[in-house]
Amino acid sequence: MKQTLTQSMAWLHTWGGLIVGWLLFVIFLTGSLAVFDQEIDNWMQPELPAHHLSDEQAAERALGYLREHKPDAKQWGISLPNERTPSLQASTGGRRDGVSVTLDPNTGEVLPVRETAGGFFFFFFHFTLHMPGMLGIYLVGALAMGMLAALVSGIVIHKKFFKEFFTFRPAKGQRSWLDAHNASAVLLLPFHLMITYSGLAIFLVIYMPAAMDALFDGNREAFFKAQDRTPPALEVKHAAAIEPAPLVALGPLLSKAREVMGPLSSVSITNPGQSNAEIQIRPLLGNRIALAKGQGMRFDGVSGEPLSGPTDMRSSVLTHKVISGLHFAQFGGYPMRWLYFICGLISSAMIASGLVLFTVKRRRKYASENQVAQVLYRLVEAINVAVMAGLSLACISLLWGNRLLPISLAERSDAELNVFFCVWALSLGHALFRPRMQAWREQLGLAGVMCMTLPLLSLLTVNQPWTLPSRLGVELVAVVMGALLLWACWKVAQPVVERVPRKKAAQLAEVN
Repeated sequence: MKQTLTQSMAWLHTWGGLIVGWLLFVIFLTGSLAVFDQEIDNWMQPELPAHHLSDEQAAERALGYLREHKPDAKQWGISLPNERTPSLQASTGGRRDGVSVTLDPNTGEVLPVRETAGGFFFFFFHFTLHMPGMLGIYLVGALAMGMLAALVSGIVIHKKFFKEFFTFRPAKGQRSWLDAHNASAVLLLPFHLMITYSGLAIFLVIYMPAAMDALFDGNREAFFKAQDRTPPALEVKHAAAIEPAPLVALGPLLSKAREVMGPLSSVSITNPGQSNAEIQIRPLLGNRIALAKGQGMRFDGVSGEPLSGPTDMRSSVLTHKVISGLHFAQFGGYPMRWLYFICGLISSAMIASGLVLFTVKRRRKYASENQVAQVLYRLVEAINVAVMAGLSLACISLLWGNRLLPISLAERSDAELNVFFCVWALSLGHALFRPRMQAWREQLGLAGVMCMTLPLLSLLTVNQPWTLPSRLGVELVAVVMGALLLWACWKVAQPVVERVPRKKAAQLAEVN
């Protein structure tokens, strides 16, 4: 029975890992890049200048613009610059019909910045795979379940995996790939379990809506409103007659909110210039593990009196927010982001080594089989090249497209995405029609060269490419990744030397 269970788990791990492994590699690699999505945004909009303004100064810059250009708007929004991004934005309208402009934080004038898909594309692609509607979210959820199955089955079939973790035999072909796969899987096993489970928990209302449907008739807005514990006694009802009234000074309110919530992210003003004006100030994510998005403080827009503040969340809500916060890595600052980034890259390498092992182990077995089997495994190998080397090439091509496409191009962000997907599609065609090893070398080599020369591209296309440390950081990381890709290209180019076991070698020596 024990042997049967192990064999069953081995079958599940092998074939389940292949089916979900390609998309999981895409999810993990883009998720790793999404850890630094705002830094990539800064790099892809080199027009944003550096500044050293306080929240109060930045808010006054934005208010000056809104008072002058949008005095009749019913809703004003101000996105404050912070440590990770220098962008100061002023907006009018709600989330769906709002119009936003980027302001120069030093002058308050509208800043013409290029339209770009930005680092948000990697974040959005990470959990939707750029599919329409909810299809991508459901597919990613199914893949996460497959990842959990692969992890559990991997633990079962590798009964001595802690021993194998300390065993690495380089330059031994398939054995080395297996050692690397086992070592990376064991090293990051807690991370893999946490990141996969938390990814599923984020969309629990979508994946398991039965309770919400039963209690709230499928009304998500009512469901989330029921979780709000804001005391009704704090609500202040305005007089029925609405009259013009000056807006209270924002400086003292920002200072008071910062004392309670820490660093701030945005200010929202409803009915500015009226007696029923309200001001909502939201905190910057990162002070707590719990993903307290939407939590903030509300003030009367005329008197400045507090209307409501951040409240303690229910235990069930807090649990969900903590699990979500673990996945998004919005806490711990840059050290935590670097940890997640490195773990994500190692996880991608673990998945990649498993995919390579699948094809290596079966290449000889099916070399003499029927033509259908040969075509099938040739297709699997081509997809391996396109998923791993081709995706890396597509990601760096997106950054190159940001610099090379005309700044005034209409629908420029869509054009950047066209570059990404066209390069990725071409990598699959290249892998199908080129010999296997040459396809690996050429795509890895090209991606490595493009990463290594990214600083040179910025130097030739941007007047002041490194005004922000984050921009220089993006290019230094690209250079390091390029070096790793070129090293992989060089390793692939090395001839494989088959090592004969000692016993077999002695037997052959005796025969000869």
